[in-house]
Amino acid sequence: MAEIELVCAELGPALDLLRGAGFRLDVIYPADDPHTAVLAKDGATVRLTSRPDASDIPSELPAFRSELLVSRSGNEPGEGRAGMLYRDLIPGRLGGRFIASHITIPQAGEVSDWVHYHRVALQLIYVREGWVRVVYEDQGEPFVMQKGDLVLQPPEIRHRVLESSGGLEVVELGCPAVHATYADHEMALPNAGLDPARKFSGQRFLRHIASETPWTPFLTGEAQETGIHEASAGIAQVRTIRSSGSDLAFPPHSGELVFGFVLEGSGRLDCRGSHELYGSDAFVIPPSERWSICEPSDDFRLLHVVTAGLD
Repeated sequence: MAEIELVCAELGPALDLLRGAGFRLDVIYPADDPHTAVLAKDGATVRLTSRPDASDIPSELPAFRSELLVSRSGNEPGEGRAGMLYRDLIPGRLGGRFIASHITIPQAGEVSDWVHYHRVALQLIYVREGWVRVVYEDQGEPFVMQKGDLVLQPPEIRHRVLESSGGLEVVELGCPAVHATYADHEMALPNAGLDPARKFSGQRFLRHIASETPWTPFLTGEAQETGIHEASAGIAQVRTIRSSGSDLAFPPHSGELVFGFVLEGSGRLDCRGSHELYGSDAFVIPPSERWSICEPSDDFRLLHVVTAGLD
């Protein structure tokens, strides 16, 4: 049966109406500002959208577009998938190549999520504040991520967010910027399989536990390394950096993304000028450029992500 397109003024209320009528949600996108969903019932498929002019999900990775960017913490978040609040950390999305979001869940309790997956080249979740209980395909029982913990979600791994503390804050980074959330109605999690080393499109799931990771020397400060480089097959490298009070001078990066998110404290970003940084600010540095964090406060903490050239 052919797909029917329904145009609505707001996706949320129309989606609730169709689901109340027995339609099953199969696809929704984008996660940070959903405008399109695909639902099914009795062999009928409905494409529901509040933006019929929006571009479809790209079949190939968009070309990387380099720019210097500083995103301030005062930007208001919008409601995204499953009632989560999303703040865009990379406006412009570097040509559609990358998305980074500061996601919050204000109220404690169960999260209105379901077993789902994403067709992505890269996806990382880092806990900035609070805790969240999650479950992943082939990784055993649900577990709790605490402040400083990180997971690499390899392409198409099934997963679900179960519950969180009030005031949960996570930083999510993904490639490409626009990708869909696909429901898996057949799989229940935790599933019967247990295969922590399983590869998904060449990557494996990785859970980084901050409380079990030592701080090691990095530039003039210290860092907690995460193991993401090996788990992602060389696509990304992620670390948490803390300052010893001295300036941090970073060498040029030969890959694509250089992303920073200020977890705590303050400092000054020196790259094509000076940019004051405070908690929850984010920035992107163009490849092949030197940059520094100058005059960092004693409590300065930085989430630092770099990627290889994904082409």
